[in-house]
Amino acid sequence: MKNLSAYSVFLPALSLWALIFLFFVPAKLTAMQIYSYRIVQVYPHDPGAFTQGLVFKDGVLYESTGLLGQSSLREVELTTGSLLKYTMLPADVFGEGIALFNHKIALLSWQQYKGFIYDRDSFSLIDEFYYTTEGWGLTYDGERLIMSDGSATLQFLNPGTFEVEDTLKVTDSGTPVTGLNELEFIKGKIFANVWPTDRIVIISPQNGAVAGWINLKGILGDQSEYRGVDVLNGIAYDAAKDRLFITGKFWPKLFEIQLVPLR
Repeated sequence: MKNLSAYSVFLPALSLWALIFLFFVPAKLTAMQIYSYRIVQVYPHDPGAFTQGLVFKDGVLYESTGLLGQSSLREVELTTGSLLKYTMLPADVFGEGIALFNHKIALLSWQQYKGFIYDRDSFSLIDEFYYTTEGWGLTYDGERLIMSDGSATLQFLNPGTFEVEDTLKVTDSGTPVTGLNELEFIKGKIFANVWPTDRIVIISPQNGAVAGWINLKGILGDQSEYRGVDVLNGIAYDAAKDRLFITGKFWPKLFEIQLVPLR
């Protein structure tokens, strides 16, 4: 009877802890998805392009490039890599990320604390806006512009006033993820290049928690074959055909990839 009484106390307590583990711990463990990749297609990419932003919309690839005196906004033919249209930024501006919204293109500068708004069709400059941090990556979630500045914090901007309406700290199991760079909003999640790595982080916009990592190490092959290549940077998504594209600064190739879950 003594042993039975002990079990009668122990088992309910054990069941309680089992329920706590079931409902709280696995959610944290299984929320994280790790991906490798499969190359679907390889396209030519301008090896002279210091890629800062990349967007695909309605069959057209838009790209922004950086470096002082060389920064530009481009419209590129995907399959050939041919330059269809471009405009140069002022020589004292270091171009950064871009986002398409309301038939316009927003383009950031790095340390000039100024953004530019272009007409999507003509590339004519129609407006400017200002911010107080460095400008790195930019995307649009259908309601607000989302901006990175190289830290672990994302800023959500009103697309009409460009005022910061909210901020989001990105963390991986509580640890801040710094170096957030080029951004893309894909299927309700924020994808971000993490400078200066070969990884892309997938972020939940609801709480900033990391939902996954994509490891793209080795995708360019033997980099010694390509003189002057820089880091992975550039994410674009074709929502119409569910295609994901990536490239890098001074990379001679742009890749369409398929994500391969590892766990």
